[in-house]
Amino acid sequence: MAVTDVRRLIVVLGDQLDLGSTALRDVDPRRDVVWMCESADEATAVWSHQARIAVFLAAMRHFAEDLRARGLSVRYHRTEDERGSLAQALAADLDELRPGSVVVTQPGEYRVEQTLREAVEAAGVEWDCREDEHFLCSAADFAEWIGGRKQPRMEHFYRWMRRRTGWLMEAGEPVGGRWNFDADNRGAFTEDGPGLRPDPRSFPPDPTTQEVLDLVARRYGDHPGSLASFDWPLTREDALLALADFVDHRLARFGEVQDAMWSGEPWPAALLFHSRLSVALNLKLLDPREVIDAVVEAHVAGRAPIGSVEGFVRQVLGWREYVRGLYWQRMPEFVDANALDAQLPLPELYWTGETEFACLRETVGETLRHGYAHHIQRLMVTGLFGLLLGVSPRAMHEWYLAVYVDAVEWVELPNTIGMSQYADGGVLGSKPYVASGAYIDRMSDYCSGCPRRPDRATGDDACPFTTLYWDFLDRHRSRFAEHPRMTLQVRNLDRREDDLPAIRAAAAELRERLVSRPRPGGM
Repeated sequence: MAVTDVRRLIVVLGDQLDLGSTALRDVDPRRDVVWMCESADEATAVWSHQARIAVFLAAMRHFAEDLRARGLSVRYHRTEDERGSLAQALAADLDELRPGSVVVTQPGEYRVEQTLREAVEAAGVEWDCREDEHFLCSAADFAEWIGGRKQPRMEHFYRWMRRRTGWLMEAGEPVGGRWNFDADNRGAFTEDGPGLRPDPRSFPPDPTTQEVLDLVARRYGDHPGSLASFDWPLTREDALLALADFVDHRLARFGEVQDAMWSGEPWPAALLFHSRLSVALNLKLLDPREVIDAVVEAHVAGRAPIGSVEGFVRQVLGWREYVRGLYWQRMPEFVDANALDAQLPLPELYWTGETEFACLRETVGETLRHGYAHHIQRLMVTGLFGLLLGVSPRAMHEWYLAVYVDAVEWVELPNTIGMSQYADGGVLGSKPYVASGAYIDRMSDYCSGCPRRPDRATGDDACPFTTLYWDFLDRHRSRFAEHPRMTLQVRNLDRREDDLPAIRAAAAELRERLVSRPRPGGM
């Protein structure tokens, strides 16, 4: 349907593919035009993984097809149209169409919201930015909750959300008698590995997705990563199938081994017992309410234990909502936080996966192949290594935003800057997530295929995580000596006083060797 006298331009961004969004809620197909744009600038703002670019473009094209099938007028600009940045493309269409207003659900990235607002206001058009009701806690409600709290904690927020929503609550008390089953959900696999389980449902590229894959290979072939194993749910229908598949086949064991890692598994088995629903959730193809409902119903029906269900609900109702609230509370300063004054550039191995260190080789290699790694691989392998080495938090943030298919800034930035790199000084997490190679050895089989020994901090066979762990505590001793959750770790340095000169020298050699080569390609 063509609209000749445009009342409103309804902006739909690549991570807002929700038919029930506030921007689309009262759209009039006779007078309103839905506006979508594939901007090359968004693919190159960070050196994005080819699969990440393909996920957004293919999902957007599917969504536009759905809107047209529902009788809406859609102005859709493809990458090939060369319209410049999102703001430039929008400004050109505002000049041509002269709508009375621009309607948008709040973007998930501060930069995008600011540049679009500036373009609209410069055109003299009304800017109608609406609350994103996909989320379970509005920015205003989060601001009221956080209030004057000196030490806000996710656990407190999570319990508040449980009481507020009623999920996993009975007569005002938590189901199972405990708020948190995290202590039960840290199991590792036996030496036999994960064992048999059904592979996740597959979503082979349809013609629309294949067209995008061909485009990305041509246009962004010099970007990191591969498209060879591309297999993601990119429509509402496929997202619902993926949700049902997880609940039916992997949820029951998810909690027990959610932190475990295992090497050498072909895609998609590398997902282990994880859901791979973060892509569909962050594109807004799934609503968190229906996801939580499905998981809780599985427990009520006796198909999943409380530990697995609570562990999953905590990630969606707790962490996901909490980091989103903190993002909007602390931007734009959040992106430049650097409490530990880490300044090193990102090592080349993060872009190539080429390293003798097995855990990094496996995790980065998996990331480059698929654009995916689960939360412990991100936090306790790639993130931990960057933190211990002293890599710039902003460089780490830009890498995570670039290489993971589920990365949108509102969720990725707080998790990287705050949780992974402790660059906010303890706002998101009360302590830095630091550990030696012993943690990776306990939670994976990576060390069995590595020439380095997790119990060695010095020598030719020393584990770099162990070397850098003791060096990290040594460098930041004064900061953490009286920290209630770090005191014991820092005091353990006393038993290594004689080794510290050698540890410092080994850490310095690692830094010199690993950051001496510039990042390949890209920006």
